[in-house]
Amino acid sequence: MLTALALCLGFLVLLAAAAVPLGRHPRAGLLVHGGCLIAALGFAGIALAALLVGAAPEGLLLPFGPPWAAARIGLDGLSAWFLLLLGLTGAAASLFALGHPPGPPRTLPPFPLFLAGMALTLAATDAFLLLGGFELMSLASWALVAADHEKEENRKAARLYLIFALLAAACLVPAFGLLAGRAGAITFDAMRAAPPEGWRAAAVLVLGLVGAGAKAGLVPLHAWLPLAHPAAPSHVSALMSGAMTKIALYVLARLLLDLCGAAQPSWWGVPLLVAGAFSALLGALRANLEEDAKTLLACSTIENVGLVVLGLGLALAFRGADLGPLAALAAGAALLHALNHGVFKTLLFLVAGAVAHSAGSRRLDRLGGLIHAMPVTAGAALVGAAAAASLPPLSGFASEWLLLQSLLAGWRVGGIGVQVLAAAAAALAAMAAALAAAAMVRLFGLVFLGRPRSPRGAGAREVSAAERAALLLPAGLTVLFGLFPATLLSLAAPALQVLTGPAAQAPARGLWLVAGEAPSGYAPLFIALLLVLALALAWFLVRRRSPATTQRGPVWNCGFIDPPTHLPFGDPLTQPTAGGIAQPLRRMLGQPLLRARESLDMPRPGETRPARYAAGFEDPAGPLLLAPAARLRDRIAVQAEKLRDLTIRRCLSLSFATLVGLLALLAWLESR
Repeated sequence: MLTALALCLGFLVLLAAAAVPLGRHPRAGLLVHGGCLIAALGFAGIALAALLVGAAPEGLLLPFGPPWAAARIGLDGLSAWFLLLLGLTGAAASLFALGHPPGPPRTLPPFPLFLAGMALTLAATDAFLLLGGFELMSLASWALVAADHEKEENRKAARLYLIFALLAAACLVPAFGLLAGRAGAITFDAMRAAPPEGWRAAAVLVLGLVGAGAKAGLVPLHAWLPLAHPAAPSHVSALMSGAMTKIALYVLARLLLDLCGAAQPSWWGVPLLVAGAFSALLGALRANLEEDAKTLLACSTIENVGLVVLGLGLALAFRGADLGPLAALAAGAALLHALNHGVFKTLLFLVAGAVAHSAGSRRLDRLGGLIHAMPVTAGAALVGAAAAASLPPLSGFASEWLLLQSLLAGWRVGGIGVQVLAAAAAALAAMAAALAAAAMVRLFGLVFLGRPRSPRGAGAREVSAAERAALLLPAGLTVLFGLFPATLLSLAAPALQVLTGPAAQAPARGLWLVAGEAPSGYAPLFIALLLVLALALAWFLVRRRSPATTQRGPVWNCGFIDPPTHLPFGDPLTQPTAGGIAQPLRRMLGQPLLRARESLDMPRPGETRPARYAAGFEDPAGPLLLAPAARLRDRIAVQAEKLRDLTIRRCLSLSFATLVGLLALLAWLESR
């Protein structure tokens, strides 16, 4: 099993090397993406086998590594669960790229390295290999974001993404360093045997949350995500949102719930609860205000990442209060939602790529009516949007239902502060779920319903067979995971044992989901049967009362009269716009949370110029984080520029003082 994993990693590296000289060959994309498809399917098979039969605990030595020890890879339940997610999303993205028109040749070498970096992060059994895989993942994805660097907005997105990637590394390296310093080794086994205490534990918590949160897109470290996802190719955006953000959450879970031990207090979950709740609310609200399809989906990712972090924070709080069944419930909700979101968000990003290629735009106000021209894409999009809206019996509902049940059980934690925070987080999570449903209705309605809003949209055609297969794969998995979430949680039992202890039991009973010690349960197959019967009854009644033949007519234009020389695809002014649908939420919630603004310039009586209406918003990460960081950068640059005027003696003295200071710091850490 581990040998097969090592072979898949080596195969991806060879693919990247072969893509460099073959980049301009017409068959290069077929070779690279076909090979990535094979490797991704291999990852999924290996992960499934590890979850079912267990992986070798001793690991596998690699023929390379740091000077002090050979590198070793291995799989436990937690890494196998996320490797399964990587395999499924990577297979769908690679299959889509096989049928999609090829991009620039420079996008081929980084793609297999991107997959290899994520897989290496999951397979690592020590801090050195994990951080190496994490940085390979970051650099390869940065190269893919910057691939279309002719556009200024893409260059800005790549720069910002690289800054946050460096911030993640700058926090994760000392976090693992503090653990390794106390354990005396960099292996995970040694770190588990010597969990941190006191200030070390607090420092690891803060550094781990900032480092992994910057890569996952947690508020307020999310500023790069709505810019980088639209800049990357569609299959890369799908992997970044579906898999890469989950790899960052894996690192967070590995660091805080596994390596730091089970003796940490309940308040450890408080920072995760706060960050998760605000991320869920802000991401869902922004998704309702965005007018670019991929930016909307990126903001939806912020919301779902927040929900996963909420589950991890609750697991920490329950575990600290010695509430094992509730900790397993919260951790199970987090793991299930990570997998479900990875699959349906990959589907939605691939749908956005198919629509952008066929209809020529990602702007919601330039699309519409595509359900007739692209029925397969529309059907897959409906499945993904319904899952993102948490509608039963699809996959998104099951995991969010479990998360809500665990939030409602927050009163079981002893501290009044944690109880109040859990209640507030439950309210924010419920509001985020409602906003997410509104965003998905807006997305599907504007893109696929109504009439086309542009000539290119009116001439759209269905995508290729490979692209349709790539859409149907995650769509089918979304339905399957929604119907059998209890089976999935039983499969995740080894991962739950890593997070909450060997006695953890999955919150599942047969084909039912059960909410820990509470009597409530969820039976998706029963609900699916009721929905099918209700739809069949409605169809039967409508057919009984309707004429024998179906009549088709033009789409209702909201009561407007089309002009005599109307466009062949309909007048866009007779249909709702993205800004119009978002206006109530922008006025109610956007002003206090996102500094939303509106301006109306009406002509005076007698003037013939048109009225002008403008609306926008400002993410709080800009003035609260990015602007102060830019000012600090400028001050540091000014001070660093003065070093150029130092004499040689002063430069040597500064270097010597820095060395002495580092040695003193090392001696102090050793004494602790």
